[in-house]
Amino acid sequence: MDCGALLFDLDGTLVDSSTVLERTWSAWALMHGFNPRLVVGLAHGRRPIDTVRDFLPNSNLYSEVTRLEAIELSELDQVVALPGAQDALRMVLDNQWAVVTSGSRKLALGRIEASGLPRPKILITGDDVGRGKPDPECYMAAAIRLGRNPADCIAFEDAPSGLAAARAAGCTVVALTTTHSPNRLKEAKADGIVPNLAWVRFGRKDGRVQITLRHST
Repeated sequence: MDCGALLFDLDGTLVDSSTVLERTWSAWALMHGFNPRLVVGLAHGRRPIDTVRDFLPNSNLYSEVTRLEAIELSELDQVVALPGAQDALRMVLDNQWAVVTSGSRKLALGRIEASGLPRPKILITGDDVGRGKPDPECYMAAAIRLGRNPADCIAFEDAPSGLAAARAAGCTVVALTTTHSPNRLKEAKADGIVPNLAWVRFGRKDGRVQITLRHST
């Protein structure tokens, strides 16, 4: 595949924060009397405020999200780069990639630094948009900041909500099976499915980015 720019989700795509996320949201669910598995499943790939609003629409949303973020910020040492992430980012120029995440800017930068990944020139977070994934606003914003049409971008995602957002923006979407099953990602209509970024070969030619999926599920 050939494109002008790459758009990467963060958690579950570039970094592994699954242990922290599952522990944090499970504790929050139990504290409020909800099913932890249900809450964790909905929290993946979405802005925390949207998940909290789904379960506690009449709560102090800011207070709940601030408490959750404080816990996740205290456990940055549990976050590591996923296989292939470092190599992928080394192969593209600074103006050819962006990170698009549902988390806050503070948490995103903390996880990027903790994992040893390079800081992106363009970072779109949940703080920067009025509507979170699966709304396409975040991916459209990233493409625009890079000076690209979303249709000329390839997005990498691990969660159905993120896949839906990228597809709605017009991007080609490659899904990673780091947090969801291949069948679930097929249902989300990914254009390609791989275990992680180590299964993607990245290159450049004539100013364009080229990728080859080494293995597609």
